[in-house]
Amino acid sequence: MAIGDAENEGTLTGVERTFDRQDFIVSKTDLKGRITYGNRLFTDLSGYDYKTLIGAPHSLIRHPHMPRCIFKLMWDTIEARKEIFAYVVNRCANGDHYWVEAHVTPTHNEQGAVNGYHSNRRVANPAVLQDTIVPLYKGLLDIESGAPNRKEGMKRGFAALQEILKKKGMAYDEFFFSLAG
Repeated sequence: MAIGDAENEGTLTGVERTFDRQDFIVSKTDLKGRITYGNRLFTDLSGYDYKTLIGAPHSLIRHPHMPRCIFKLMWDTIEARKEIFAYVVNRCANGDHYWVEAHVTPTHNEQGAVNGYHSNRRVANPAVLQDTIVPLYKGLLDIESGAPNRKEGMKRGFAALQEILKKKGMAYDEFFFSLAG
């Protein structure tokens, strides 16, 4: 499910990859978001070999159709030592893409300090993507791209997301789980 016009976006192919519903993509990062572990499905689906992924920023697979404000929400949440669930579109090494339902949690050392992040991702529900997430993300991207710079765009997109949630009378996690039902 594409969000925007893939033309003029370099290596985007418009080809969507998928994987089995019972399978999970797993990755771990350090506190800066550099990949410290990725399971075989992660390497196979992303198209990057393990050596390339390890030590690379997780943003290596960031798709340009993914609103920056969603990543702000994710980072704000996990840095507050909370878990988050979110829909994410990722870009493969060859320009293909894949959608996931991501669950991201902080990991802790023996003293209880956060020492990294763990993400489990499963295949996203196509109906939820088509009916809700793709239009929402397209609207957020339009807001972000209308700003004079990326930082201001992210702020505007985040404010718009907060307003949408306020109108729905739900917190973000309630919104996410309402889509599963």
